[in-house]
Amino acid sequence: MEVIEPEEGEIFDIELDENLQKENLRIAEENKKLLREKGVNAVDVMGSVGAGKTSLIERMVERLDMKIAVINGDLTTTIDAERLRAKGVETIQINTGKECHLDANLVRKALSNLDLDSLDLVLVENVGNLICPAEFPLGAELRIVVVSAAESPWAVSKHPYIFLDADIVAINKIDVAKLVGSDPLKMKEDVLSINPRADVFLTNCVTGQGVDELVHSLKNRLGL
Repeated sequence: MEVIEPEEGEIFDIELDENLQKENLRIAEENKKLLREKGVNAVDVMGSVGAGKTSLIERMVERLDMKIAVINGDLTTTIDAERLRAKGVETIQINTGKECHLDANLVRKALSNLDLDSLDLVLVENVGNLICPAEFPLGAELRIVVVSAAESPWAVSKHPYIFLDADIVAINKIDVAKLVGSDPLKMKEDVLSINPRADVFLTNCVTGQGVDELVHSLKNRLGL
């Protein structure tokens, strides 16, 4: 089969404006510096719509005896933020409109609305997308990627770039994998072939399967 690939500089991605990326990276480093000065860890939680990002964050909040705030990114709604607020968690909603990812500047604005001196951990729920968020670091210490076994048997192999910098990966909704012909263990292999240093967990956020192990990995990586 013939595969068409762009020549160097041919994609119109507006050269994803190299200056824009540099500016985003600069602000991300400022965010990270501020958080470290305040003794606050931040985690960027990425994944497509419906993968289970909010459900995983709910389970994490239940298991972490820490002062936690959540920054929720979404195009227009506050649905996820309201779910987490119902758990007693302080939340900041960022609506991006047409933008398919959060950026460091938006997160900086959200951080300015939090009392960082009273927090231990900030969880950032990125906009549902397995592509764009990978290019925009936010200043977090760690990145978690949530991918649903219900999405596709090839969800990982078709979206490799978001897994390259992932520290932890949750292959979620493993209870429905057989119904859609997915093999969670094969998906785990796919992740590790892309990024051998990632910690990969098979999870079911309804029953809590695999979440304890994921939280243990998170705490170890953050030195908690």
